[in-house]
Amino acid sequence: MSDGRPGIVIAGASGRMGRTLAALMPATGRLRLHAAVERPGHDWIGSDLGVAMGGPPIGVIVTDDPVEAMARAQGIIDFTAPDATADFAALAAQARAVHVIGTTGLEARHLERIRAAARHAVIVRAGNMSLGVNLLVGLTRKVAEALDADWDIEIVEAHHRMKVDAPSGTALMLGAAAAAGRGVDPAAERVSGRDGMTGARRRGSIGYSAIRGGDIVGEHDVIFAGDGERVILRHVATDRAIFARGAIRAALWGQDRKPGEYTMADVLGL
Repeated sequence: MSDGRPGIVIAGASGRMGRTLAALMPATGRLRLHAAVERPGHDWIGSDLGVAMGGPPIGVIVTDDPVEAMARAQGIIDFTAPDATADFAALAAQARAVHVIGTTGLEARHLERIRAAARHAVIVRAGNMSLGVNLLVGLTRKVAEALDADWDIEIVEAHHRMKVDAPSGTALMLGAAAAAGRGVDPAAERVSGRDGMTGARRRGSIGYSAIRGGDIVGEHDVIFAGDGERVILRHVATDRAIFARGAIRAALWGQDRKPGEYTMADVLGL
């Protein structure tokens, strides 16, 4: 039963972020864990989420029915996969629930469906939910505005071995910010990785490099390299709880907002 607090669905409950969200949400005191969703056939289906995570029962049974999960929910936090996220966006729109999207690797077809859903529901979408990263995005844009194309821009990111997309969503956010600072198209200037006889660097391009290994939570460097000097902006995440706390904050912020697509910069007032 509702206790007056917004009820939140966790999508992908067994994943790294799903577990972190389930552990942190009760401590906020301002949101209520309403339901937990996993893909059909997952071992956790039908189990109490707390027990599945190795702890005491919490009274939330993991389901593979997102329609049922979204019934009477006020929000969903979603760090899943692009196709699943697009489906959840449609369900959130039907339920008029806040949809917080931390999924990366979204393609144009996914973004089109998300934009359509945002006509009916609040969607907060970001490649990274942390306060520090969103500050870094703002700083990247300002530095790019101040430095001309004689300064080469390289974005280097590192994540754990299980991450499936590259460059990271955060790296793409940073590249978009740098491109916005210069007033150029980020897709047109993007150079992802280099191998073999690549030739000299093209003036004005924005380079991306990805490192994958171990249990690295997330590291991002934005390098502005000029002749004789470099400016390096860096963010290092040591605990993925920072992303969960940001997502929880976004879900709370989105309550009673007008439908539309928002970013973490909106949530944080940056």
